Amino acid sequence: MNKIFEVPLYPYARVADQDVQTPVKHAVIVIGAGPIGLAAAIDLAQAGHEVVVLDDNDKVSWGSRAVCYAKRPLEILDRLGCGEPMVKKGVVWQRGRVFYDEREVYDFDLLPEKGHRRPAFINLQQYYFERYMVDRVRELEQEGAPIELRGSNKVLSVDADDDGVTVQVETPEGTYTARADWLIACDGAASPTRAMMGLDFVGRVFEDNFLIADVVMEAGFPTERWFWFDPPFNRGQSALLHKQPDNVWRIDLQLGWDIDKDEEKKPENVIPRLKAMLGEDAKFELEWVSIYTFQCRRMEKFRHGRVLFAGDAAHQVSPFGARGANSGLQDTDNLCWKLALVMEGRAPESLLDSYDVERIHGADENILNSTRSTDFITPKSETSRIFRNAVLDLSEHYGFARPLVNSGRLSVPCVYDGSPLNTLDGLDAGPARTRPGAPCPDAPLGDGFLLDRLGGAFVLLTIDADAPESVESGGVAATRLACSAADDPTEALAERYLGEAEAAVYLIRPDQHVAARWPRFDAPAVQAAIDRATGRG
Repeated sequence: MNKIFEVPLYPYARVADQDVQTPVKHAVIVIGAGPIGLAAAIDLAQAGHEVVVLDDNDKVSWGSRAVCYAKRPLEILDRLGCGEPMVKKGVVWQRGRVFYDEREVYDFDLLPEKGHRRPAFINLQQYYFERYMVDRVRELEQEGAPIELRGSNKVLSVDADDDGVTVQVETPEGTYTARADWLIACDGAASPTRAMMGLDFVGRVFEDNFLIADVVMEAGFPTERWFWFDPPFNRGQSALLHKQPDNVWRIDLQLGWDIDKDEEKKPENVIPRLKAMLGEDAKFELEWVSIYTFQCRRMEKFRHGRVLFAGDAAHQVSPFGARGANSGLQDTDNLCWKLALVMEGRAPESLLDSYDVERIHGADENILNSTRSTDFITPKSETSRIFRNAVLDLSEHYGFARPLVNSGRLSVPCVYDGSPLNTLDGLDAGPARTRPGAPCPDAPLGDGFLLDRLGGAFVLLTIDADAPESVESGGVAATRLACSAADDPTEALAERYLGEAEAAVYLIRPDQHVAARWPRFDAPAVQAAIDRATGRG
């Protein structure tokens, strides 16, 4: 068993808050030191904002848990300073195969085009992810950033008002009270914060259960995602196989609805299922076993005054499609630059309402895709099953049927079409993939890549267009990044940002989504777009 589970990464230590009568007030308190809570804390601390993270644990999460991380979240993690160790440790992949019964019906490539720094996906156990993020927190502490991680600090109550949030915290040495201007709840699907505030999810719970077994074994399977419908080793059900670092393999087996979960998790019941899949002579060790039920649900609102919810605390989707942690990282990426501007007095508090608008749009998109996946993987009627099986048969020989196969539509970044922060598209000949609301695709740029140059602030990206070095409105400045299509001999920059246009000017938000674009620089138009993107339009 991996020793990482036994090592306290952020052990309990007494803090000054415990020795005062009047509660200490912090700028931001984050509840939950999982990947999403740590991402929020790192993002805010890098911007110079004081943040305290509270968690009732002091170690990494038990078991692999989330393992698939998509290209866009990896790009977000690059900006947070912890993408490189994840990619270096992770298993890089972009191809998958779909099987029906004993036949391979087709394969797919998730990133067929070149010119991206990061891969389509990596597989990495969540405990490594958390460790690398804690390492980043320690780096920031050494640099003097205002970030603090408190282990064995369990939040007992949350009391929000118009001016802030009061929390009561339990520690090994008793309780204390703290105060924050803002609270971000990243405390998981069971979210005690959500329960304390009397809030709940809306959505569907599906009548099916899946066994997760992480096994350590030497195996010759390629580094691909393999998904089976109705395999001989799990008749009438489905199965999934993925490789992780350290010769750990993730196996998901559909079990059905009417089961005894405790019984199914016992090794004496798990091992025969795995041997049926891998062969009677297969040698492996169980590292982690869990059973999950498909759920596609979310809170009706993610913002409740000065309390903001992110990640699984705000929404849940089925694991097939890798939309859980990936969407949670996009939550914090969307939220933190807005919260920073509000705390700095450079944007109205109403800017935070766009977090609800944009990320509920993202959650609904994930829930829609996840629900469709679940309905295809687990047909709810005999008619649905006949249709599903016919699609699988056709997909072996006919390309038109393959988009209908749904073994879990894999995570893609959300486009914020219709966002109140978008300016009407001014680049008629521009590519659809970089329209206002879209995340910026990467492209080669000199000896590096575009997204590294964009960073985490407002940027005025010009491609073969003139503009001043900076444009400011209302205390928010967009700094120019001047490029030319000639900077990229692969022509990816031109294809992704110019399309049929000869030149372009883009206003890029701090989360690297397009706020506006035009064929040429127009100062009043850019200033108006900055105002709109910061909630002042």
